[in-house]
Amino acid sequence: MIGVDNDMRREFFGDAGTTRPVVKDLVSMFPSYRHAESDIRDRKAMRELFQTERPDFIIHTAAQPSHDKAASIPYDDFDVNALGTMNLLVAARDFCKDSPFCFTSTNKVYGDRPNDLPLIELDKRYDYANGKIGIDESMSIDNCLHSVFGASKLAADVMCQEFGRYFQMPIGVFRGGCLTGPQHAGVELHGYLSYIIDCAVTGREYVLYGYKGKQVRDQIHSYDVAQLFLAFFRKPCLGEVFNLGGGRANSLSILETVEILAEFGLKLNYLYKDQNRVGDHICYISDLTKLHRFFPDWKLTYDLPKIISEMVHRRVGQQHAVNT
Repeated sequence: MIGVDNDMRREFFGDAGTTRPVVKDLVSMFPSYRHAESDIRDRKAMRELFQTERPDFIIHTAAQPSHDKAASIPYDDFDVNALGTMNLLVAARDFCKDSPFCFTSTNKVYGDRPNDLPLIELDKRYDYANGKIGIDESMSIDNCLHSVFGASKLAADVMCQEFGRYFQMPIGVFRGGCLTGPQHAGVELHGYLSYIIDCAVTGREYVLYGYKGKQVRDQIHSYDVAQLFLAFFRKPCLGEVFNLGGGRANSLSILETVEILAEFGLKLNYLYKDQNRVGDHICYISDLTKLHRFFPDWKLTYDLPKIISEMVHRRVGQQHAVNT
């Protein structure tokens, strides 16, 4: 197994966003793991890597992942998200064309189109007014506000579909919502659940932007994401798109998150600002129907209480170690 990462996440988000501890753990825990300190924007380096290694399976999660950060670094955002993806696709086509390729896209490719759906306002969350279980892959990506990040990821998303169909390559496009887990290095601009838990544990102030704190997201654990990618490896398809998240059962609003954290004895200190983030989703819940149709043996094993409990206990343990 080879990991490619240059810790550009630290450049984007500061020390709190670094990937170094995860890489250190991988190197120490798995003797067969090798780390390549490379940049996916480096076309020559990627071609040499793919030509030398001829990987049997490619999981592409590298990205500038922040909806908000992208506006201030548009060149870096596009170079990483779009051009970096192109480098990987061409290298895969030229040196391991038949190897399954999973691309982690984003629900931001739909822009703010989900906000056009009829919504109802409940006590602590927004929800779909017509009984809709979630958003499926038929939602339009056109004529809406995407954010610079959403646009760069959409460019990569469509190119992955095209390589799958045009070159008959086994590529899956997974439009992720909130992918999380205990090792998630959440920061204010990316990684909502991890960051809000960190704020609650450390006492740092959390800034809540707009929609009365009733905006909804669905959460999926990294283990379940990995199991899905393995299912794709066993049964790949050519350029298919899938919405990926925790679905309705794993959905929650920020106000509901505050309530759950209180059950763990964690009081969140937050400041509310009425202005919402540009293009932010009011309510986004993934419809997993297509995923289950293509991969009937795959299922979610981490429910919301288990996801949050694991993250809280890990972060509390880390904070205790710092204090002592």
